[in-house]
Amino acid sequence: MDDNETTVRIWLDIAYDGTDFSGWARQPTRRTVQGELESGLAKVLRLPEVALTCSGRTDAGVHARGQAAHADVPAEAWEREGEALLRRLAGVLPKDVRVSGARVAPPGFDARFSPLYRRYLYRVSDAPYGVDPLLRRDVLWHRNPVDVDRMNEAAARLVGEHDFAAFCKKREGATTIRELLRLEWERVDTHLVHGTIQADAFCHNMVRALVGALLAVGDGRRGPEWPGEVLGAAVRDSSVHVVGPQGLSLEEVRFPPPGEMAERARSTRRVRELPCPGHTE
Repeated sequence: MDDNETTVRIWLDIAYDGTDFSGWARQPTRRTVQGELESGLAKVLRLPEVALTCSGRTDAGVHARGQAAHADVPAEAWEREGEALLRRLAGVLPKDVRVSGARVAPPGFDARFSPLYRRYLYRVSDAPYGVDPLLRRDVLWHRNPVDVDRMNEAAARLVGEHDFAAFCKKREGATTIRELLRLEWERVDTHLVHGTIQADAFCHNMVRALVGALLAVGDGRRGPEWPGEVLGAAVRDSSVHVVGPQGLSLEEVRFPPPGEMAERARSTRRVRELPCPGHTE
């Protein structure tokens, strides 16, 4: 892109079935959501390349209904193709990824740093016979029956701002402090439970590790106090099982009003620290 060229930031709403993708992030030899979208956008906008920034880099096999991303593109390309972008993308993208919305972003918008929270949904079946074959891409099978009351008792001890190092895969230079806003389970059918996990942001493997710990409580292998004890240790615990990605979907990314986007992005970029090391109030 020419340094003197006028650009606009476009905001995209994205959904995908993650089963056949090696996650969101572009990889040179693997099929990824980012790779397919960037290729499709470059083709439709007639550009050499397009670089996307998303709200949450989902793992291999994880789905999304409410993913958001942004890209900075030449204003001329947007003006030429903007109105027809969704229809044209539908013609070039594979069927397991869709762009449902595209518009010029408000000032200060950043898909990664502007969100107030991300909300995930985990669908888990505890049916003795496994998962309905028609739902096998969307539901995780847990072999033993679970008690959602026990799971919610344990979950309540994890809500709030904590260092989630015990449930995260460590990345150099990245904080593991997060504010968990909501962690709730409900039985929606005889053998189907839904877990809602909502936070300002998530570190690597955090959702799948939290769910693994709570399922161990739900089926009686651990007591309701155990996940809180693991959290308090603030180190990765090998006894926490990271469950499979099927059944996990990024359902919503919530942003502040347009006038507050820039300030939210600035505040999110600041490295947060708890009042004292290991504090898990």
